[in-house]
Amino acid sequence: MIPLSSLDTATACSLRGLLFDLDDTFLSHGLLTRAAYEALWKLHDAGLRLVAVTGRPSGWGEIIVRQWPIDGAVTENGAVHLVREGRGIARLEACDEAERRRRRIRLAQLVERVRAEVPEARLADDVEARRSDVTWDIGERVHLPRERVDAIAAIIVDEGARTTRSSVHVHATFDTDDKASGTVRFLRERFSEDAGRSLVAYAFAGDSGNDAACFAAFRTTFGVANVRPYLERLTVPPRYVAQKAMGEGFAEIAEILLERRSKGDATRRLL
Repeated sequence: MIPLSSLDTATACSLRGLLFDLDDTFLSHGLLTRAAYEALWKLHDAGLRLVAVTGRPSGWGEIIVRQWPIDGAVTENGAVHLVREGRGIARLEACDEAERRRRRIRLAQLVERVRAEVPEARLADDVEARRSDVTWDIGERVHLPRERVDAIAAIIVDEGARTTRSSVHVHATFDTDDKASGTVRFLRERFSEDAGRSLVAYAFAGDSGNDAACFAAFRTTFGVANVRPYLERLTVPPRYVAQKAMGEGFAEIAEILLERRSKGDATRRLL
């Protein structure tokens, strides 16, 4: 990783949009701070396409797409996409309702096995707003020892599901998309972006292990300062790292990105 201050003007000016994680990247311990929200509006006003990419539920995505200055949300670690359509919300998924019901039944069976084998584990308090996955709380209101979190992950894999882990949750899903593939699919289906081009034209900002796919896939990636404890779980770290953590780190990323883009615009006007 290199300091965020090393971001060059050419890279900043080449970007069409910013993709960003929510928990402990845009949000600070779950709180939407004034600094982060003002930074989001500044990025919007500068003409950048903005997409939240999160492990949080699609029910949350419906709210933030309605209320925030963003172009969409990729939720549940890539599986469920939300966009604003007129005064309503459109939900985009890769599977139909019949297949979704089958997967929900299998997830319910998985939950029962975890309950039997790791009885101290607790489902996250946002689980009722989810469609494609289930999540256990490991660091938000409940703090599970790492070996017990590993035990949950082992059960998930044994049941044929996929698992990812964020700073607050461990997830189980039978969907195939991760944050990176789901985001690329969203950009292609919603904005007709070429898959290869989107990996270069969009930057990603994140903070933890479940952002690994995006850190590896996108060329320009940012980590807020609190990404450092998770580096051992990242095969590819973020390219740039902010000095500040969480929402303040997001605001720092926005400030540097917009300053470089403004500098590039000024240079072009002089030529």
